Amino acid sequence: MVELRLQKVSDAERFFEILNNPNFIYFDVQPATIEDEVAWLEQNAQRMKDNTQWNYTILYDEAIVGAIGVQINYHRNYIGEIGYFIDEKYWNLGIATQAVKLIEEICRNELKLTRIEIAMLLENSASERVAFKNNYLKEGIQRKLIKGKDGQMKDCYLYAKVF
Repeated sequence: MVELRLQKVSDAERFFEILNNPNFIYFDVQPATIEDEVAWLEQNAQRMKDNTQWNYTILYDEAIVGAIGVQINYHRNYIGEIGYFIDEKYWNLGIATQAVKLIEEICRNELKLTRIEIAMLLENSASERVAFKNNYLKEGIQRKLIKGKDGQMKDCYLYAKVF
């Protein structure tokens, strides 16, 4: 069973482990130390207060398996962009698909967003399947949107859903 809960500072060690997996080729965040991850997590309360980001831990059968969040557009605070990561041991189990469904409910009912976007590198077919399974529409390609692990700016597909 997939559940979401607000992130806690105590999640730092697990997130550090997941994010530093060398097979994470589509997610460009790699904290250098557990202390860096703790510092980032400590800022979540301020991000929520400012309504800029809402970040959740993904639990699968009560184990921490990843994270999902929504970043609110600064100029259009009715639009959010979803991002997520899942531990490699839990890939291909439908966890990301379920987590996106859960965060959609939060976005719609609590945050009152009217549009949610997911941007993914062109070669990230797993995220493309998550978007497709959750009935997002492909709107096009955004050029040089995300910095890849190689430091180069990469083109991304933009998927969106409106409520």
